[in-house]
Formats: sequence, structure tokens, C-alpha cells
Amino acid sequence: MSQPWKTDRYFTSPWNWFPEVREQFSFPEQIRIHDVTLRDGEQQAALVFRREEKVAIARKLAEAGVHRIEAGMPAVSAEDEAAIQDIVALGLPSEIFSFARCMPADVALAKKCGVKGIITEIPSSDHFIQKAYGKSVEWAIKASIETTQAAKEAGLYTVFFTIDSTRSDLNRYMDLIEQVATEGHMDALTLADSFGGCTPQAVGAVIRKLKARFNKPIEIHCHEDFHLGVANTIAALASGASVAHVTVSAIGERAGNVGLEETVMALLCLYGLDIGIDTTKFYELSKLVQRIAGIELPPNRPIVGDRLYQVESGIVGMFHRRCKDVEPLEYVPFPAALVGRPDVEIVLGKGSGLANVEEHLEKRGLKATPEQTLEMVNRVKLASIAKKGLLTDAEFDAIVKQVL
Repeated sequence: MSQPWKTDRYFTSPWNWFPEVREQFSFPEQIRIHDVTLRDGEQQAALVFRREEKVAIARKLAEAGVHRIEAGMPAVSAEDEAAIQDIVALGLPSEIFSFARCMPADVALAKKCGVKGIITEIPSSDHFIQKAYGKSVEWAIKASIETTQAAKEAGLYTVFFTIDSTRSDLNRYMDLIEQVATEGHMDALTLADSFGGCTPQAVGAVIRKLKARFNKPIEIHCHEDFHLGVANTIAALASGASVAHVTVSAIGERAGNVGLEETVMALLCLYGLDIGIDTTKFYELSKLVQRIAGIELPPNRPIVGDRLYQVESGIVGMFHRRCKDVEPLEYVPFPAALVGRPDVEIVLGKGSGLANVEEHLEKRGLKATPEQTLEMVNRVKLASIAKKGLLTDAEFDAIVKQVL
């Protein structure tokens, strides 16, 4: 590929492909997506997924090719346990996991549900163990060993999830992991930036240290408290982590988890890594989760925001009219169809110019003189200012009637 930054699916920066940039990456051969929408995503305040709703979301995640689905935590409620069993019974192509506290009883529940594996958590920083849990480090190690041994005996793929990894003393953190991996069991390790307080550079450096010390797959789980979750996740993957934990449209506790859509699209369009996810399902999937959760995303939300591809600016409207049939990726980084969203739409508002009005006149099969078109632009601006919003078709029709 002579220009890997410019394909029929995206047009991004050629700088991403400088040799001195690419040589920094150590992406694994296979990157997998582990979706936690049904567990960590549901921890967003006031958000509740019912049993049948979890099943519906799981179906859509599987349709999009998500590799692993964390179906929930069976210990939360009988309904959560039933939902996990329902999802397992679907026989989806995605692997189904559940979440477990570091308690053998939770492992038994997971086994009963029929999942392939578990994510079992324990706090990893001394201060968090003592102050948030009111326990000792010895308790955390003992519980981890007992629970991971139980998971191994149950035949479950065991991911050891270390809460608050990034605020722990690194040497203590790695010693805890080694003791659990040696005396207990660990198929994979999750580094968790539980409070979003790490930088991409730090995450990358620690992933490399973990890779050097432990011969186990590393997973990355980040939060968006400082809006660096996607960057931290990409940094972890570029340093050798092989599984990214995400939620649909970044729902989750506090500022949310890392967004499925941004992570996969960044890998594809900025790094040239197609990890087998059907991105054309993203808009539909996001809409489903929004409807079930009873939430609305900011209209300019990356990838799936409703107004992301609406053009009000006159100059961008001009870009669209000049390029749409020749080079449509001159004014957007990827076509709307790549994520299954509505195409670019020219709208009318305070920022509109001649191109916007010309576009809407053409849709109506109308012609106007340059003077009439300019008059319409001025009236559109005034109407938008008075309304504090975009004009409807009926409102523009009224202006057209007045001018023509």
C-alpha cells in the first residue's frame, strides 16, 4: 500500500507512518476487544439494564464481531445471573465472560452460568486495600490465591484484574502479581487505570515492564476521568497488551469507560490495524444502548454523535459541494457508511453561507440570482440567531417564499 494513510475507508495523517513513529510500536499479532458494557457500563449512575435488554445488547455486540463479552456479575442479583445464563445459551460467536470478586463463591456462580472465563478483581495498591476495603495486603493476596485456584479447578479462563493498578507502588504491585501467579493461578493479567489518573507514556512503560517479567497476556482497562482512556488503551496495546476493555459509547462510572467505537476506529484509521470488528454496526449499536439506558450522548460525540456529520459552517459547506462526488474524504476523516451512520448533511443556521443555501435550493429544484441567494443567507442567519438553533425545512421554505 503506497499510501496506507489514505484508503477508501479513511484519510488520516501521513505522519502516522513515519518510520521513526512506527518503530516505537510493539502491537501484538492479535488484538481482542473485551466489552464490559453489561457490567462496568451499567455502573453509570441511574443506569439499569433488565435481563432481556442485556440479551439484546449482547446479540448486537456479537453481530459487530466483538471478541469477548463480559455479560455481568452473577452475584449482583438473581436477574443478572439469569441474564448471563441467557446470553451463554444463545451460542454467540463471542466468548462470554463474567465478573467475580476474589471469592470462591463467585467462581462457583460463574461456573454455574456456563461462562468461558472470569475477570476476578482485587485491589492492588496498599492504600486502597487498607483505606477503601479496610483490609490488609495479606488478605488481598490470600483471597486472590484461593479464588484463582478455584477458577482453575473450575476450568475457567482466569483474568486477574488488579484494581487501582496505576496508583500502586510498582515493585509492590509486581510482587503481588507474581505471588498470585505462582501460588494461585493466572491465565492473563489486567492492568486497571481505575481512576483514570495515568498518562499514555506511563502506561506504555509499565506494560513493557510487565511483559518483561510475566509470560502472560496483558489486558488494559481504563477510565476517562481525564479523557485519556482511549490514548492510554492504545499506548498499552502499542506496548504489547493484547486485550482492550471497552464499553459502547464510553458509558460507565464517573466519566465512563473507554469507548468501543473510538478505540477500534483509532486502531483502524490511525494505526492501520483491522482487528476484525464490523465498524458499520457502531451507530446502530450505540443507538440501542442509548435507548435502553435512557441516555443521550453529546451531539458531537466522536464516531456516533448525531450531529457529527451535520455541516453548518459556510466554508465547510463549500468543501462538501466541491468534493462530495470527487474526493469525499477531503473534509471528513472517514465516510459515514464506515460506522453505519447517516451521511453528511448540510444544515442551515447562524454559521451558514452561500453553499448551504445553494444546497437546499437544489434539493427543491429552485434557482435564484446571486443577490437573492445572498438575501436568503442573511435571513437564515437572522432567523437562526432569533431561534438560537438550526432552521427547519418549513422555516427555510418561508424564507424562500419571501425572497423569490
